[in-house]
Amino acid sequence: MLPVSIRGVSKSYDGDKRILDTLSIDIAAGEMFFLLGASGCGKTTLLRMIAGFLQPDTGAIFFGGEDVTRQPAEQRGIGMVFQNYALWPHLSVGGNVAFGLELRGVATAEKQQRVAEALALVELDGFAERRIAELSGGQQQRVALARAIVVRPRVLLLDEPLSNLDARLRAAMRASIRRVCKAAGVTAVYVTHDQKEALSTADRIAVLVQGKLAQVGTPRELYEQPQSRAVAEFVGEANFIPAVVVSGDGVSCALGELATPVPIGIPGAASVLLCVRPERLRIVAPGAAPAANRFPATITGLSYQGEVTQWTLDAGGLTLSVNEAAAPPRDIGATVQVQVAGEDLVVLPA
Repeated sequence: MLPVSIRGVSKSYDGDKRILDTLSIDIAAGEMFFLLGASGCGKTTLLRMIAGFLQPDTGAIFFGGEDVTRQPAEQRGIGMVFQNYALWPHLSVGGNVAFGLELRGVATAEKQQRVAEALALVELDGFAERRIAELSGGQQQRVALARAIVVRPRVLLLDEPLSNLDARLRAAMRASIRRVCKAAGVTAVYVTHDQKEALSTADRIAVLVQGKLAQVGTPRELYEQPQSRAVAEFVGEANFIPAVVVSGDGVSCALGELATPVPIGIPGAASVLLCVRPERLRIVAPGAAPAANRFPATITGLSYQGEVTQWTLDAGGLTLSVNEAAAPPRDIGATVQVQVAGEDLVVLPA
């Protein structure tokens, strides 16, 4: 395993608007690193530049201490899992997995051993003689993963590998991909637009917004401490509340005065935006003792989702979403009291 370093990389097509704008990212050796963003943000373009399929207009890409910016793809030692798997239908499962080893001239005995090891790692023991058409979508995805890791790549690249699977199978495959990558000891760079996929699988995530790097962090850091509205909106659901700073530990907004730590550098009387996740707003039981950061609201809608109920509330003219597990029945139009902890309010520059 080895680290990947991206330094000041930019890319545009036909002289038009930049797809990527002066991007710099450091990926640690053995890390499961995700590139997350909406369609058109540049994440697949960046992955293709790491692979060597595209050349950056500016900047450099390093594998360890080696500058691979102008190195052909076949010399970089990468493994690739494509969105559509790109499996050979005329070859067996074993033939597909062995394909890269044959190109490298690996001896037959070693080739057979490595194919068996790769298939075992993706839990497809005994599938070597199966035809690709006989496999489910999830099994085909695992064959593509085995084919990529069997060549022992220096860097493994995955381009939305679960996008063709149904929701239930996608959830099951997330853990499988992470387990395989960690067992193989490979540095992995994974492109997706699925926030749950990224949050549940990544060691760290880079959020790209319109070709720029918005934030890099662990899943918990991005979810609980987003640095901008764009990141907060893309990494989960969020409520946004305009506010004004009244002190170093409080703001004023349509809900009243709320106690919350204000980041250093944001001056008094500054306009800010409060970000709070729906599950961090709590509907309190009737008759509860008064407390700070509590405000009245009216229920205007609900969405029952089994394990959670999402309430839509009107509070001081603001529309808020509240996610509540094991929620009791409540009537539309009912007035409730809502509580939020100060540490669950993220203060963002307006």
